[in-house]
Amino acid sequence: MAPERDDAEGLGFDARFDVPLRGVGVDADTRCEHYDTERDVIAIKFPCCGVYFPCFECHEALADHEAQRWPADRFDDPAVLCGVCGERLSVAAYLDSDHTCPSCGAAFNPGCASHAHRYFDTT
Repeated sequence: MAPERDDAEGLGFDARFDVPLRGVGVDADTRCEHYDTERDVIAIKFPCCGVYFPCFECHEALADHEAQRWPADRFDDPAVLCGVCGERLSVAAYLDSDHTCPSCGAAFNPGCASHAHRYFDTT
């Protein structure tokens, strides 16, 4: 189990990361119990709570509220964490990344595009 660090609301953030991050069975590269392939190395900051989660299923399992998506007018906000190097990408930079971290070159899972609508208002 990952070490936790306390926060003001008692959410038990993962102490291995420099951002508030929670998830189910999270490894050192932000893979979780739900998505754990070699390329599942991002976590997304949910705008509803300001906490990074590896996936929507982790948010559903651990948050006490409904998930909100990033609105298109906030796509310049840093909202995606590369679990390999710790770089924080804007939504726009992540969506334009061609499934590769622009900072360290880590490969991101292209399959994530099929459920980007759960995280980002792409309509």
